[in-house]
Amino acid sequence: MKILILGSGGRESAFAWKLNKELPKENIFIAPGNAGTLQYGTNVNLNLSNFEEIGKFCIENNIDTLLPGGEDTLVGGIRNFFENHQMLKNIYVFGPDERGAMLEGSKDFSKNFMTKYNIPTAKYKSFVKGEEQSAFNFLETLNPPYVIKADGLAAGKGVIICQSLEDARDTVNEMLLQNMFGKASNKIVIEEFLNGIEVSFFAISDGSDYILLPEAKDYKKIGENDTGPNTGGMGAVSPVLFADENFKQKVIKNIINPTFNGLKNENIDYVGFVFFGLIKVGENPFVIEYNCRMGDPETEVVLPRLKNSLSEIISFSKHKKLNEISPEFVKDFCSTVMLVSKGYPGNYEKGKKIEISNTFESIVFHAGTINEGNYILTNGGRVLAVSSFGSSLSEALDKSYKSIEKINFEGINFRRDIGQDLIKLEVQHGNY
Repeated sequence: MKILILGSGGRESAFAWKLNKELPKENIFIAPGNAGTLQYGTNVNLNLSNFEEIGKFCIENNIDTLLPGGEDTLVGGIRNFFENHQMLKNIYVFGPDERGAMLEGSKDFSKNFMTKYNIPTAKYKSFVKGEEQSAFNFLETLNPPYVIKADGLAAGKGVIICQSLEDARDTVNEMLLQNMFGKASNKIVIEEFLNGIEVSFFAISDGSDYILLPEAKDYKKIGENDTGPNTGGMGAVSPVLFADENFKQKVIKNIINPTFNGLKNENIDYVGFVFFGLIKVGENPFVIEYNCRMGDPETEVVLPRLKNSLSEIISFSKHKKLNEISPEFVKDFCSTVMLVSKGYPGNYEKGKKIEISNTFESIVFHAGTINEGNYILTNGGRVLAVSSFGSSLSEALDKSYKSIEKINFEGINFRRDIGQDLIKLEVQHGNY
């Protein structure tokens, strides 16, 4: 296998790290990659919105497998582009086509899909410009808080939770009339707020069968105790103990199987990852959202726990033989803590020198980093993900935080409470 990974974040670093355990370094390319991915393969400066440029590189370098990390290229139809191109159609794109990627690309599409196939989700309605009054009327049928989502892609920031009806009305106007998220909020989805605890499930599909990966829980808010604005993710843990076998069977029966059956019924040949963003309300799972790719930073705890060869899984998927794979996972806990730039998720500075020493008990996945001379510099809001194993969640987290003490850059920021809600929950139930 000669593979090109598209992306530059912690997720793509984790893909490259995992694949480098299975493939020669010279067979792995990352576009554009970061300072950390250089350890595992070759970084390539490609424009990810220019599919012609990506295809040209693949032909010139005998790439046989393409792994898009993020949602933009998938929603943009990169698989369709390759499949419809005479010179590229034999390159395997490990990801859904444009229709399949609509599960993430349009909140309205995904909610309609869930309704059609009786997949449990929050009550909702969709609205476009000119329907502001109808949106206000629907808000009045709900109890606060109110969840308002941009229909399209908004870099993980298109969901606003409003505590009052007045704020909700203002948000509707800002999205529909003031282009709060650009084209992404030309249509909005308003839905009821579900009160529970979130967990993420992940599956890999070959269009005929699927396998499940370990579940994870991520932490979106910038501040401790889940305060402040949403981010791309400040940390994650896996496994999630409250997602016990009984809960998992409900997820499989009520959500995962109906999702894949629905995709087949819609004649969507879904290949690649499906991210099920779930919330446990009482003892029952509901879908908050689908993603058409792996999450970040969840990938940084899920892939380290995967014993199977990722390259083999991709190869078996290509030949629609996933049913021959038996997934195996490390039983230990894995935690990751994101180190972010000062000011993130708002305005932040780049170009801060990073110093790392003696983090041998952890895996440090680079995200927003760049090489300059002999130095590694910050180059994004989320800079590094520090992942660690432990026989307990506390032990895994302790290792991550001890490693963080050996890392420094100007303005370094991170949450110190990743996983603490789960530890408290387990203590309360006498399971920890």
